[in-house]
Amino acid sequence: MESIKDIVAGKKGLIVGIANDNSIAYGCATVLKNLGAEFAVTYLNEKAERFVRPLAEELGSPIIAQMDVQNPGELEAVFKQIEEKWGKLDFVIHSIAFCPMDDLHGRVTDCSENGFLQAMRVSCYSLIEMARLAEPLMKDGGSIVTMSYYGADKVVENYNVMGPVKAALESTVRYLAAELGQKKIRVHAVSPGPLKTRAASGIAHFDKLIEEAIARTPEHRLVDIEDVGMTTAFLISDASRAMTGEVTYVDGGFHMMA
Repeated sequence: MESIKDIVAGKKGLIVGIANDNSIAYGCATVLKNLGAEFAVTYLNEKAERFVRPLAEELGSPIIAQMDVQNPGELEAVFKQIEEKWGKLDFVIHSIAFCPMDDLHGRVTDCSENGFLQAMRVSCYSLIEMARLAEPLMKDGGSIVTMSYYGADKVVENYNVMGPVKAALESTVRYLAAELGQKKIRVHAVSPGPLKTRAASGIAHFDKLIEEAIARTPEHRLVDIEDVGMTTAFLISDASRAMTGEVTYVDGGFHMMA
């Protein structure tokens, strides 16, 4: 029987969402690097580049490119570089989300139209764009993985409008999985428990979520970015070839507790 390293080594991919060494995307990247995968890495803008580029270079990424999904042409340019470099793609990790702070901290009832549309644009529609661009490059099939959260399914205090946005993301995963399955392209959502990332720090009273997670999980511990990376590596590997369209929780059992 092959090991997980045997069925990940040599795969080519794209990882979107590394902001620093606490990012979920960075946890995925370090695990995949150790398993022998190769991947392109993107950074949001020039300000972010000084944090991301050293990490990407340390990971040996042959493609390091600026990409803001809100800027026309930048996403397409990254996929063009991938096509020119490898001519194929085996996996995509989509780990980006955004909501204007005023809308994130307010009630869903009071969310502005612009704030809601921007949150959906960055956090959900960008997955559709990446799937569309990845499809012709996944000539032998592949895996697309995005990051969700428990607040997509249950009301989580202070998660606010990102709950409906992540619910839309999880539904999108199912529809993409159904449409792309005939090409052996699998689509997954990973739902980690609370993690101390820069993005999570924007949620009001985030420390309370951390404390609740530790109290409710069977092992009374938080998950970390390596835990998420290991699960993502499994979903990218051929070991998960019979799985698609599902939400895989990596939360220490938090979601199953009443």
